[in-house]
Amino acid sequence: MREKNIKSILIFAGVLFLLAFALSPFIWMMIISLSDRPDFLGNAEVDYIFTLKNYVEILTSRRLHFMDYFKNSLFISIIVSVAVSVIASFAGYAVSRLRFPGRIAVPLFVLAMSMFPQISIVGYLYTIFADLGLLNTYIALILPYIAWTVPIALWINMSYFAQIPVDLDKAALVDGASRTKTLFKVILPIALPGIFSSFLLVFIACFNEFLFAMMLTTDHIAQTIPVGIALFRGTHGEIPWGNMMAASAIASVPLVILTLIFQKYIVQGLSAGSVKG
Repeated sequence: MREKNIKSILIFAGVLFLLAFALSPFIWMMIISLSDRPDFLGNAEVDYIFTLKNYVEILTSRRLHFMDYFKNSLFISIIVSVAVSVIASFAGYAVSRLRFPGRIAVPLFVLAMSMFPQISIVGYLYTIFADLGLLNTYIALILPYIAWTVPIALWINMSYFAQIPVDLDKAALVDGASRTKTLFKVILPIALPGIFSSFLLVFIACFNEFLFAMMLTTDHIAQTIPVGIALFRGTHGEIPWGNMMAASAIASVPLVILTLIFQKYIVQGLSAGSVKG
């Protein structure tokens, strides 16, 4: 009995440590965003003042362009997520269901291409988009993001399609349904949880991406939230920590809501294919 109690205490302590480790940056961000001065802890003469001025300023100040960054991030992330979900769904179905030469090589090739780090190709992308006159446009981010996120979506969808019995396809084909009708009427409805989980993961990845957005855009016309926050500057060139933390808190809200509401689908998509049965 004593050993069981010690085990429970250790598990509880471990959970508390993980929670503190994961939540402390977010809590500190909220404290700074709601404070009048970010240096109140280091200056004994400065009292902590609870205020919402940082939130009001980033939402209303034309100088910070926060709403432009937010709009850009949402638009680009949604467009990329939809496009990648369509591509990965069709590709995942084809690789897992159809028998064609090189079927096994396709996902391996896609996976191999995804292993190149972003920093190794961003220079070439900059040159290409500069020559095409597409720098600081949505296209300059949408196309690289699609290529960057297709591999993970493809592997998630392949794993999910592989769990669906092939007998369903055969039964639909025997009943006179075409391959296309079988896909849209039978297989895709069953695979929606996996497709939706890949959609969410791609959306989160694009919403948080920094390097491509930093190198391929120049101002608030196409820059996304991570870059916009990193480039915040105060009136006299100082770093406006309060504004940055308030902007980060607001930018975290959509991702936190999506994760909390749809975490079941995310876990289900990531674990698809890991167990059989």
